[in-house]
Amino acid sequence: MVTNQQGTRALDGVKILAFEQVLSGPFATCLLADMGAEVIKVERPGVGDVIRSWDSVVRGLSSGYVWLNRNKRSLTVDVKKEKGKEILHELAKKSDIFFENYAPGVAGRLGVGYDTLSGLNQRLIYCSLSGYGQDGPYRDVKAYDLLIQGEGGIIATTGYPDKPARAGIAIADIASGMYAAIGILMALYQREKTDQGQFIDVSMLDSIVSWLGYFPHHYWHAGEEPARVGMRHHYVTPYGPYLGGDGEYVNLAVASASDWEVFCRKVIEKPALLEDPRFATVEGRRKNRAVLEETIENIFLERDHKHWLEQLKKAELPHGVVRGIAQVLAHPQVAARRLIREAESPVGKVPVIANALKMSASEARYDRIPALGEDNDTILREIGYDAGQIADLRRDKII
Repeated sequence: MVTNQQGTRALDGVKILAFEQVLSGPFATCLLADMGAEVIKVERPGVGDVIRSWDSVVRGLSSGYVWLNRNKRSLTVDVKKEKGKEILHELAKKSDIFFENYAPGVAGRLGVGYDTLSGLNQRLIYCSLSGYGQDGPYRDVKAYDLLIQGEGGIIATTGYPDKPARAGIAIADIASGMYAAIGILMALYQREKTDQGQFIDVSMLDSIVSWLGYFPHHYWHAGEEPARVGMRHHYVTPYGPYLGGDGEYVNLAVASASDWEVFCRKVIEKPALLEDPRFATVEGRRKNRAVLEETIENIFLERDHKHWLEQLKKAELPHGVVRGIAQVLAHPQVAARRLIREAESPVGKVPVIANALKMSASEARYDRIPALGEDNDTILREIGYDAGQIADLRRDKII
């Protein structure tokens, strides 16, 4: 693979003014900051992003803040005050992107809405990320990841038949953050051709509904609501973790007719299952899931998980194990891919998970996690404020 010899990054020179909080917005801008974008994170004086106070597990810092805010510059501004608003207006004139993930209408009421800022900078790309989007009957409904997982069908399709469950990570926040980052990149590309900015409207609900995959098609064409199937696949079986006789899980996927034959003959060594008409097709195995699953589960309990892993490996079928977080962080592939890096922070170097993108000519950076308001003076000097003016802003609690 060709490696980056110059130290340049894909988004070097791109300036983002991020009026953001908590998770979905900071996740989007973190992805862009990793690849070289200069992100100025606007925080409340004395308080900061609310996620700073969620815990103190990283030697006094919040785990969420450390996760989402590397490579950013922290600027504290009271945007409710006129002089605070003026600071953001000056920064918007020099920015490529303005990003906000407050409730619809909040940025406008504070004087940093799209109409105002695009009037100051016609090349400005303005991205708004909200729970339900900028229009529609749910526009003003409060949204959190858990609530969107419920509204968007995730909880109904996750868990066991007698008990639904939310996804263990904040998938609505992360999905919408990824869509926001993609939208910003596409808008930057379009601006190269038009020299005009634009407004990007990203919704957490839209993002999750777009992730429903084949479920809507089963409803449209077969009238089916997906059942909750625990750790199994909704439409393919056998597929998922099976418990070995030693209490450890083995993960496997049998996704084709040929895989089913190999599984029966070479893995569980039960070729008679191939003669059973109930299991002859993917559809048949799905319709007769209960009896097939019970049969396979009982077979797997006869031997320990190492035996089954070896059988699956010899048969060249997809397989793996179910790892806890400690095991994931010690995974040999995680080490080989250098997925754990270090970033500077107010409490010294701390480990962070690397950006998942690996680009031959744009290496991600992991520079620092800023203290609250750490960059106030530097940023203000860059837009023309002198020492006396900065002192006045601090005295008046604007910054």
